[in-house]
Amino acid sequence: MLAVFGLNAQERYLDEVFDEVSVTEDVIYATNVTVITALQGMPPAALPQFMDVYEPVGDTLTNRPLVLLFHTGNFLPQYLNGSALGTRKDSSIVELCNRFARMGYVTASVDYRLGWNPLAGTQVERTYQLINAAYRGVQDARTAVRYFRMDAAEMGNTYGIDPDKIAMFGDGTGGYVTLASATLQDYNDIILNNAGEAITSFWYDPGDGSFIPMVIEAINGDPEAKQDGFAPDGTQLCIGHYPDYSSDFNFQMNTGGALGSAEWLDSGDVPMVSFHCPHDQFAPYTTGVVVVPTTNEPVIEATGAYDFHTLINSQAAPNNNDVFQSLNLSDDISLAANALNDGMDGLYPVLNNYVDGAPTEPFDSSPWQWWDVAVTQAVDSANGSNIAANGLMMNPTMGADEALPWIDIIQGYTAPRMAAALGLTEPVNQVDEAEQNAGFQIYPNPTNGVTTIVFEQAASHCSLYSLDGRMVRQWPLIGVEKNFTVDLSNLSAGTYVIQIGSNSELISISK
Repeated sequence: MLAVFGLNAQERYLDEVFDEVSVTEDVIYATNVTVITALQGMPPAALPQFMDVYEPVGDTLTNRPLVLLFHTGNFLPQYLNGSALGTRKDSSIVELCNRFARMGYVTASVDYRLGWNPLAGTQVERTYQLINAAYRGVQDARTAVRYFRMDAAEMGNTYGIDPDKIAMFGDGTGGYVTLASATLQDYNDIILNNAGEAITSFWYDPGDGSFIPMVIEAINGDPEAKQDGFAPDGTQLCIGHYPDYSSDFNFQMNTGGALGSAEWLDSGDVPMVSFHCPHDQFAPYTTGVVVVPTTNEPVIEATGAYDFHTLINSQAAPNNNDVFQSLNLSDDISLAANALNDGMDGLYPVLNNYVDGAPTEPFDSSPWQWWDVAVTQAVDSANGSNIAANGLMMNPTMGADEALPWIDIIQGYTAPRMAAALGLTEPVNQVDEAEQNAGFQIYPNPTNGVTTIVFEQAASHCSLYSLDGRMVRQWPLIGVEKNFTVDLSNLSAGTYVIQIGSNSELISISK
């Protein structure tokens, strides 16, 4: 089924309407103080902050909506974080930048400051370190927003953006950054709940019996990095930028991120879309303790996508995501999400390589990510590390073949919701009757193993359910034409339901 908007086929912001994208690399959007130099035994230092800006080639509009994207990486440099990911050049980030630029957006892959000590001896110390790293990330994300607004007002609008239509995307750690940027309104919002009481996760005893916040505005700068911050010894820890401009934005999408505290979420925060694996080992899908990926040491309790979307949906009407729910989207990607998200439009539970309700690759919680194995192996050879081998051992199906269909889904699910949140489209909510009436065929049926499914209309997913409504398998279909073959031989004998879009058929498995 297809939700039709008040636009014609192949329309800007809903489809890719441009063929080429130009990239302006290494744009300096600010200079700020980083603690990453401590890894080399040096004091904090001011370093330039970079981004790459993507624009559609041949576009005649000069007031395009802007999407800022933030990479993963555990707030540590690439490879030192135990991963081949962690830069603005990450494959999935570059792919999303190009895709949304071809849809008519200006996109930017933005670096943010890194640095913390995941090997600190106590959980309180690790929490302190991570909170401050995340705080710097929020400052940088908001500074990037203001940079574009400053450029539009003072520099001739170099990139032709609409300063009133800005979105943020975050992957993994970048999801933590963008979620915090979307929910923290001021400094007190970080450390106090709505009743004015301390959010104890972010306070600590420095050793003298007192109780102080882990982030102090005068020392660390304000949450927007509009103002300077200085340590008691006079060391500058934050350089303020563009204080005359707003850091506000209109929409947030994250893949595999979590919210530092459920207390941060308020009615009136921006609409949010989330992609999250329920089996994610490092970012809780509900609420749980975040651990250091390399050591499994506990750091802080965080609120994952399922729980904060539950909070959004419990808000008095209209809730923060009401703009999505009012669309009543009936496309195949939305239907696939709705089969899993308990009616919370905006949440896409990612069930990748699931068999009998459990993941076959429990550490593959971000199937949209991939990297060049040959490059990683070369790094391993040079440094004596095992990043490539460890990565493939934990995620053996990693690669573009797995990632790109998921990025198709991320793009297809996010695009209409972001367009609505930014005020770029007007929904009509019509249903394509031909697609509504389209079915599919299964043969052989009954089967004792390999089965072929033939379908006429393009779809995002095929799902297999037990008769009690439990999903036992799901297959991405984007890029699959007309038919595909599945092996069901390891399932128990019985009758199951196969669903593609809104259509379903029974299949009998015999032994």
